Amino acid sequence: MPNCKGAEKRLRQNVVRKARNKAIKSSVKTSVKKVLSAVDAGDVAAAEEQFKTAAKKLDQAGAKGVIHKNAASRKKSRLQSAIKKAKAS
Repeated sequence: MPNCKGAEKRLRQNVVRKARNKAIKSSVKTSVKKVLSAVDAGDVAAAEEQFKTAAKKLDQAGAKGVIHKNAASRKKSRLQSAIKKAKAS
């Protein structure tokens, strides 16, 4: 339990931020999974469409500090290479 007013406010802020970060992370993971499932199904066109939304969500999460910018970039790069690999085969 917080002992002072400042600590109480900090606790309230942390609860709100945790909920927001969790929602953003969840939506990022879902969009990444959609891309990967489209790649596994061999549907390159759908994978590319899903990649556009996934890339946008990853960039937004990186900009907001929910995930590190380099981690977002790395995930985008790996998704793009998976799509490229699916196109080749």
